[in-house]
Amino acid sequence: MPVPILKQGTYLIASVQSALTDADTERLQDDLMKYVSKYRAQGIIVDVTAIDVMDSFAARSLRTIAHMTKLRGAETVIVGLQPEVAFAMVQLGLTFEDMHTALDLEEGLAWLNHKLDTRRQRDGRDRGR
Repeated sequence: MPVPILKQGTYLIASVQSALTDADTERLQDDLMKYVSKYRAQGIIVDVTAIDVMDSFAARSLRTIAHMTKLRGAETVIVGLQPEVAFAMVQLGLTFEDMHTALDLEEGLAWLNHKLDTRRQRDGRDRGR
């Protein structure tokens, strides 16, 4: 089942509705990369609130999405990891240390806004030199 991806300003929000098959996960990667380019997205939120089980392939794929989109100039934040999913991931040695996570959509949006405001301020100072 395809993951719906909504455009909100310069952000894309992918809301995962159920456990993803490997094919669904790969399609999500492809779709997000296509939309980052098409809409010149600066931020991506992947909402996994509805997921109560995440296998290692899905976890690695989320990390891959964050790395791929960052190379295209978009920051990614994963929101809504359920406590039991986070616990299982840590037990399996799967962590998101090199990417950002947030408790929920509201916190994820706040993090993206702060991150992009900081980037704009830094870029403005760099141009003024």
